[in-house]
Amino acid sequence: MASQAPDWIATARLLRRLGFGASGPAVDAAVGEGRTAYLARVLAADPSTDKGVLATPPPALTLVQRVRAGGDPGKREAARTELRQERQELLAWWLRRMAAATEPWVERRTFAWHNHFATSLAKVQQPALMLQQNQTLRRLGGGSFHDLAHAVLTDAAMLRWLDGNKNTAASPNENLAREFMELFALGHGDGYTEADVKQGARALTGWVIEPDGRTTLRPKRHDDGTKTFLGVTGNLDAAGYADAVLAQPQSAGYVLTRMWRGLVSPTPPAPATLDDVLAAYGTSRDLTAAVRAMVTSSEFTAAEGSQVVSPVEWAVGAVRALRVDLSDDRAAHRLVTHLRALGQLPFYPPSVGGWPSGQAWLSTASLSTRLEAGRELAAAGDLSIVEQASGSNRLEAAAYLLGVGGWSDRSAAALRPYAGQPASLVAVALSTAEFLVH
Repeated sequence: MASQAPDWIATARLLRRLGFGASGPAVDAAVGEGRTAYLARVLAADPSTDKGVLATPPPALTLVQRVRAGGDPGKREAARTELRQERQELLAWWLRRMAAATEPWVERRTFAWHNHFATSLAKVQQPALMLQQNQTLRRLGGGSFHDLAHAVLTDAAMLRWLDGNKNTAASPNENLAREFMELFALGHGDGYTEADVKQGARALTGWVIEPDGRTTLRPKRHDDGTKTFLGVTGNLDAAGYADAVLAQPQSAGYVLTRMWRGLVSPTPPAPATLDDVLAAYGTSRDLTAAVRAMVTSSEFTAAEGSQVVSPVEWAVGAVRALRVDLSDDRAAHRLVTHLRALGQLPFYPPSVGGWPSGQAWLSTASLSTRLEAGRELAAAGDLSIVEQASGSNRLEAAAYLLGVGGWSDRSAAALRPYAGQPASLVAVALSTAEFLVH
């Protein structure tokens, strides 16, 4: 079928990768602005002045005092109820924020870091601690990876998730030291030994979570002896541990390649492209400069059609394109139900390695769930662009509504029977390859 111009299609991909989905009017505006100007504005956007962000302030969560087994049954049930309500409130809030942000890049970036430093409410238990980590990822996620990594290493949710709060001089726990190197900063077994894991664990001893959610170092729990870790010898603490890890020559390439795979393509960048991104990242580990280098590389445009969107990207992209109102609790909770069925719920990654990616999201089993969710979203959305088009033009109108450059013959054939039913047409369009793969 007829498609949009190449510049429109390339700009649409930029919007989708720097946010959640796209829409025809938004792509038109970005084309008119010019990709260079659009990119500069989005990467420099200030969330504190974003109307959608201001309209969705974070919930006021408090640490829930749990009642030990054997305690008062009524108090135990009250604590469980409070935790359940806070979980629902936290989930609904972030989905609303993703959908409402005028410039969604910061939320998209925060979600990417949530997958990188994967931490789950299933073990952390306290929504207030997960919100605290979420705010840290949002605040630092566009600055220096040095600052971000340091902050996450002693974050309360991370300490609880990887047993860092149980790591003492008398009984070292290696979990956080190992996973930080293996998954967050270096890669599996790349440049470190079991001896480094043990010495790193010693450096990370002594951190505890205070009753108010702050984390502090308790000197009596910390091993203040000399350690030799990754070639560095001294009385290392958490900061010394993080600095030694990030100083490893393979760290920058590992971090940037993980970012690339989430943002651009599942195929790693060519060596010359990675060199350009590394140069932008620099000794200051500038994350925004690295992103700019990635999305302005020739490989970014060439990677069109390579990135399968995750369920959260898909659902929030549909909500934004269709302007679905999530202010009603029922609508937000229904979206949570669909995301749970699709296998990706914010704050609940399945492991410290984060969620799967790529073809894992295109299973046959997920199709019926996606179609059901698509029908609900289409029924609740603004379909006027499609409804006002003549029957023969409705497929093109649906593509424009969803920020899609055009339909393949296969997708067009699947959509054509629904041309007389705008809601069904859009619901099916949400499950086409063009909407699911960027």
